[in-house]
Amino acid sequence: MSLAEPIEKVKSILIPIINQLTGRAKRIAAAELAIGYGYGGQTFAADELEMSRNTIRKGINEINSGEEKEDEFSLRGRKKATEKLPGLEGQIKAILDSQSQADPKFQTDRLYTNVSVDEIRKQLIKCYGYMDGDLPTNRTLNTIVNELRYTLKTVKKSEPIKKVPETELIFDNLNRVHELAAKDDKTVRLSIDTKDRVKVGNFSRGGESRVEVKAYDHDFGDDYVVPFGIMDVKNKTTNVYLSGSKVTADFMADRLDEYWIENGYAGSGKVLLLNADNGSENNSSRTQFVKRMVQFSIDNNTEVILAYYPPYHSKYNPIERVWGVLEQHWSGALLDSKETIHNYIETATYDAKCLRADIVDTVYKTGVRVSSKAMQIYEKALSRMAGLEKWFVRISPSKCMDALAFTDCFY
Repeated sequence: MSLAEPIEKVKSILIPIINQLTGRAKRIAAAELAIGYGYGGQTFAADELEMSRNTIRKGINEINSGEEKEDEFSLRGRKKATEKLPGLEGQIKAILDSQSQADPKFQTDRLYTNVSVDEIRKQLIKCYGYMDGDLPTNRTLNTIVNELRYTLKTVKKSEPIKKVPETELIFDNLNRVHELAAKDDKTVRLSIDTKDRVKVGNFSRGGESRVEVKAYDHDFGDDYVVPFGIMDVKNKTTNVYLSGSKVTADFMADRLDEYWIENGYAGSGKVLLLNADNGSENNSSRTQFVKRMVQFSIDNNTEVILAYYPPYHSKYNPIERVWGVLEQHWSGALLDSKETIHNYIETATYDAKCLRADIVDTVYKTGVRVSSKAMQIYEKALSRMAGLEKWFVRISPSKCMDALAFTDCFY
């Protein structure tokens, strides 16, 4: 047997064992191997263990001196930018805090800012006297901003969610009436809402398109449409009506009349549960809307339940989800005519069902009101829930007929 064979056998046993060690233990074991090997031992150990000869030398010095040396891992590699520039984090925070807004829901301590990393770099140079070369790369600055719990995102709403004292009670009652309606085949639950007006023209909407789209470099123009939606919550079907003028109480009431008749509900004995957001044109204090709902109840022999969502919580109104679908559907498309908007709506789907759209050319007069004297009579036709008078109103046709039997204010 040659000398090489036992050496190779020893190596096959020792090297894997030493490689399982870490830190000082591995360094000392490698130094012992080098010493035992003799001349050329440092090179041998370094090659076999894939270690630096400086590390092995350090281990030999520890063995010879009997002194242990601490591993200083923190000194390895490049220092972080915030270590080299200890004031950088505070300076970035000062820049962002002056131009940021808090999370509007107060659900996290993260701040939202629309200040870009380029702008942060410019302000660091301008306000704190840095040279451009003194600062880390924009990628590193972006990492620092994220670690400080900021994110580059424009705040859409800076107001915190507010609550009126009745909010929880309103939701309790909404849940109750919705559960009853879901079990009752005689109840038709409709959700109504008016979307923000949509500008008509070759304007950029900030969305995306798979085809090249060229929009005007400005968004001036007076032509717009206002979508008003009626959703059947049970069936998940939605009708959208496009108005070229303000959506008034009369506009809403006319559309509800049309919808009720077109769907065969008039005179059917069905009950209308109407969800809305208590807006300026459809709240239960809007005299013209109340008048029209009383008319609706009598004309269609239909009991009407007005069930409103509390202030600052309109997003829970089911029809609001359709508006989100529409924005995603037309995305970056040029809505250059009412017909284009109409066609985009009718090619959109919610819950796998196509939306229906109609253009309403009638211009409705704004500011129509019922006199206080006449309103006193209409109030007799209403049953308001005690403590939640603004948010839950029941209108029955028989009570309406009794209240208006001896007056001509209805006509």
